[in-house]
Amino acid sequence: MKIEVIESTPLFLRFKLSGADLSVANTIRRIAINSVPAFAVDSVTFYENGSSMFDEYIAHRVGLVPLVTPGKGYDEKDEILFTLSAEGPSTVYSKDLKSNDKSVKVANDNIPIMKLAAGQTLRLDGKAIMGTGSKSAKFQAGLASYKVLSDDSYEFYIETFGQMPPAEILSRALSIISDNVKEVYKELK
Repeated sequence: MKIEVIESTPLFLRFKLSGADLSVANTIRRIAINSVPAFAVDSVTFYENGSSMFDEYIAHRVGLVPLVTPGKGYDEKDEILFTLSAEGPSTVYSKDLKSNDKSVKVANDNIPIMKLAAGQTLRLDGKAIMGTGSKSAKFQAGLASYKVLSDDSYEFYIETFGQMPPAEILSRALSIISDNVKEVYKELK
């Protein structure tokens, strides 16, 4: 197998995979979407919600804000606390979510969460955990797709939501595939 990078930016990666069959290409795509772990806010505690929006609606919006997920030093047991305190009149943005860990933070500061009218307040805590896209779409690190160029050649496109660079999504996906293959091989011995 051979990988040739066509274009690489901070937001997406295009590369050509040669010398592989369709099942390998599809495995890379599926693992990149469903199995690369990323942080996301999974539970929200409201202390004050003077807005006209339901708590569940706001919690859903906060949960979909992409969070930077460092490559090392974190696992599924880690919990990161985000706090938000806002008063209207104002628009509440993702940058208003403050993390207790400087390495795990909001990936994009300018995502609108909601508008508060004069006199309305919002105070909440959100607990971020690490998960995978197979649990919920909010844990997906990005999108991956490919087009078939020939019987053994594919052009991939990997786009990040900001949690990690697109090349890191590919690297982590390939590492997961390698670990799974080693596990199967060990069981066959």
